[in-house]
Amino acid sequence: MLQIYSSHSKKKEPFKPIHQGKVGIYVCGMTVYDYCHLGHARSMVTFDVITRYLRVRGYAVNYVRNITDIDDKIINRAHENGEDITALTERFIEAMFEDEAALYILRPDKEPRATDNIPSIIELIETLMAKDVAYLAENNDVYYEVAKFDDYGKLSHRDTDESTQAGARIAIGEAKKDPLDFVLWKAAKPGEPQWDSPWGPGRPGWHIECSAMSMNCLGESFDMHGGGFDLLFPHHENELAQSEAATGKPFVNTWIHAGFLQINKEKMSKSLGNFFTIRDVLKEYHPEVVRYFLISSHYRSPLNYSTESLGIARGALERFYIALRDLPAAECPKDTEFEKRFHDSMDDDFNTPLALAVLFDLTREINRIREDQLELAAQYGALLRKMAGVLGILNQAPESYLQGSGDSDSDDEVAKIKGLIAARNQARKDKDFAKADSLRDELTNMGIAIEDGADGTVWRRS
Repeated sequence: MLQIYSSHSKKKEPFKPIHQGKVGIYVCGMTVYDYCHLGHARSMVTFDVITRYLRVRGYAVNYVRNITDIDDKIINRAHENGEDITALTERFIEAMFEDEAALYILRPDKEPRATDNIPSIIELIETLMAKDVAYLAENNDVYYEVAKFDDYGKLSHRDTDESTQAGARIAIGEAKKDPLDFVLWKAAKPGEPQWDSPWGPGRPGWHIECSAMSMNCLGESFDMHGGGFDLLFPHHENELAQSEAATGKPFVNTWIHAGFLQINKEKMSKSLGNFFTIRDVLKEYHPEVVRYFLISSHYRSPLNYSTESLGIARGALERFYIALRDLPAAECPKDTEFEKRFHDSMDDDFNTPLALAVLFDLTREINRIREDQLELAAQYGALLRKMAGVLGILNQAPESYLQGSGDSDSDDEVAKIKGLIAARNQARKDKDFAKADSLRDELTNMGIAIEDGADGTVWRRS
């Protein structure tokens, strides 16, 4: 049975969907004021793998990930750039789609935008006001009154005193009753985007957007809610409080949080200025190398970014692709021990490191039997691709990956490599071994490894 670690209970629990055979999952997406960084990519890839595996397990998955396209950071960035807010958000939404596609991340089933859900957000705030758990402040902002929700803190396991000490405060310009109260509707300021509401023109707060969008797409109660660990408090705690206060029903069955991506054991974030954008990293590394790196650690564990880790990821993928090279097409074998172990690993809270270990064992078996049992090796090769596909890797033909993992190959460079190999083979044929060795050295200095076999010489990037 599939077991998932619940951030709420702090333990693994058997997964039981609300509706048999169906899964509704909501993940907090990007606030689109800049390019996505590699920390965002970890969350994206984590929930991409989870969604892929749920579908393999036979569930009909409705995967929703929102886009926050109105926010203080967006307004400030547009002002700094002298750019229209819609133009800014559209530009970075398109960039996000490009980054996702490069990393083989499948698009969610629904991608609601905050600005398309203003009527639902207003309706939800009206419900909270009618239930006397929200109030209109003197400055015409609307706040959620945390003290009216007895279970506040049950998700993040904080009491209200601890939460206040963690940074809740009343900032200049705010008129809330208590430091823990959070804004649902912000009164309009000059030059800011605004929408009409019963409390005057303004725009929604961040937390209420996700409650409205998730319930619009999945209903008042749904199976899974995910995001990065940094969203556990206050964002997800506030979502839970306002949603359950509004509906009187449990909001989410299973809360899932991905661990931080770190640099030098410090969280990667834009606020700290220690981040690499996805597109910058992809200039140096093949997308599959980056994706492998992101799944090489369990999704709940911190993952440290380093050139060494990416080098290990590159070497692992090369081992897989070398094993697959020159195998004929074949059907997957059924009911193998390898596939059972793979599913057992993924059923254990989506344990991708254990799942990858199964792929390595299968790779060793392919290499062991390929000379004497080519047909079985080919079947195992098909199985390797099938299981790797659940993790979103091994998407290419072996030669394409092995010869193109430099990521910035030009036709001229490939032509030069092939020309040097042809010249070396001719030198060997002419028994000019000194020249052949010199040409091999030149290829080695270019980062090209060559292998001579019965079918000729093949090459890959080393």
